[in-house]
Amino acid sequence: MNSLTGEPSTAALLPLVEAAAAVGAEYFCIGAGWYDAEPPGARGPGGAPGWWDTLGEWKEAKPRFPGDLTEVLERIRGAGMVPGLWLEPEVVGVRSPVAAALPDAAFFRRDGVRLAEWGRHQLDLRHPAARTHLDTVVDRLVGDYGVGYLKLDYNIDIGPGTDGPDGTDSPGDGLLGHNRAYLDWLDAVLARHPTLVLESCAAGGSRTDHAILSRLPIHSVTDQQDFRLLPAIAAAAPNAVTPEQAAICVHPLPEHGEAELGMTMVSALLGRVHLSGRPDLLTSSQLAVVQRALDTYKTYRHLLPTARSRWPLGLPGWRDGWLARWLALAVTATDGTTLLALWRRDSAPAVMSVPIPWIPEGHRPRVLFAAGPEPTLDWDDGGRTLLAVLPAERQAMLIAFT
Repeated sequence: MNSLTGEPSTAALLPLVEAAAAVGAEYFCIGAGWYDAEPPGARGPGGAPGWWDTLGEWKEAKPRFPGDLTEVLERIRGAGMVPGLWLEPEVVGVRSPVAAALPDAAFFRRDGVRLAEWGRHQLDLRHPAARTHLDTVVDRLVGDYGVGYLKLDYNIDIGPGTDGPDGTDSPGDGLLGHNRAYLDWLDAVLARHPTLVLESCAAGGSRTDHAILSRLPIHSVTDQQDFRLLPAIAAAAPNAVTPEQAAICVHPLPEHGEAELGMTMVSALLGRVHLSGRPDLLTSSQLAVVQRALDTYKTYRHLLPTARSRWPLGLPGWRDGWLARWLALAVTATDGTTLLALWRRDSAPAVMSVPIPWIPEGHRPRVLFAAGPEPTLDWDDGGRTLLAVLPAERQAMLIAFT
């Protein structure tokens, strides 16, 4: 995600660990590739990189971590953060030793033949060998490495399902059986490891369904890497997932101007902040923008489970020039805090009139967070309308009404 892109190593991770701790991150999750022992840039017979089609055993790649993976994990803990690992539990790469070690019945099949998609096989968690394999992996990562966070990804489309094992009357029936077995596996993992945080990722939002959302506290909303496109997704997210679950991955990069950095960060401030990008390469002034956003976020995030959303400019369109998302945080029955995120995208006018008829009389707006040229606010209390000015294209702000 605009960071190491499947090539983590001790040398690449330690500067990121330091930068993440400096801005106040609390969890540090090592991404895909930590298990890939092939040289960077190597490709398998199908042209896929090793981090894509060799996964499944979930053991650290010694060439990437000369001092052992525990060296990095201990640095993460020493910096005051909880270590985590990326995991794609249900799939096994065609070049993984696990593909040969497990029986065919432990995988999705069609007419008795094991399915493969994009260089991966799909485990069938109804089969005891598949479940035992995953239980062993998770228990080892938690027990041996002290991992406190697992990012559960899923990046293939295996099709309508499996017609194995015996007793399945159709691929759809097999798929339903596996899905239910997966939920049962999640429940059992959390029962054994109650402090372990499990994130539903699934190619960025591909499992935005109540079955998953009812079990896991964090849901990755999107894999969108373009900060200019992210606001529409961030603004619309409450239609599918609660704010306290909705993780938006933001990517501050050295090439971003100050206003662009602010826009990048605002997209995550009304949900769960997932910080990616390259904070280790930012200048001190750029890093200050990121830290200021996170410091602001921590003043109200505990109220997100009470949040209710509205859209003063209507539900966001993919190409809308201005986007708005309003969030009411109920502190008590008689008091509250209202947050409003506004984004101005390319070529949109600098001024926008935002009607907010539900704001109680006597409330006044103030900019809680913004970066770049100073925005201005003019509140018409009688007309319940905010006249907002964002001087720069690709700029955003977070407003509090108090």
